[in-house]
Amino acid sequence: MSQINSQQPINNAATVVESYAAGKRDFSKAELGNADLQNINLRGSDLSYADLSGANLSGANFRGTDLSFADLSEANLRNADLRGALLMSANLHQANLEGANLEKADYDRNTHFPENFDPVKAGMQIKAED
Repeated sequence: MSQINSQQPINNAATVVESYAAGKRDFSKAELGNADLQNINLRGSDLSYADLSGANLSGANFRGTDLSFADLSEANLRNADLRGALLMSANLHQANLEGANLEKADYDRNTHFPENFDPVKAGMQIKAED
């Protein structure tokens, strides 16, 4: 059995893949900037507060994933499945969302989108603060 300290931040794509396959879903605060996670399946995971800036996430399955407060700036999310994802206060500045499925993904007024991106047209739903 591997000796992974749960207090250590996850900073390796292979660790994420292995942990997900072993049933782990909590990857909050993962440090995966510039990682190659192309076509990865992290459906239903918690990636809140994660650093995914500049990461290659094209074709990834993030359906129902919590990406609240995540840094996705300059990430490649081309053709990614983000249906039902939580993107509250996420940073998607300069992210490539071409072909991404964002249907019923939640965002709030603090979510930062790429220039000229229309979340309503993409099928997203805004959540008002209580």
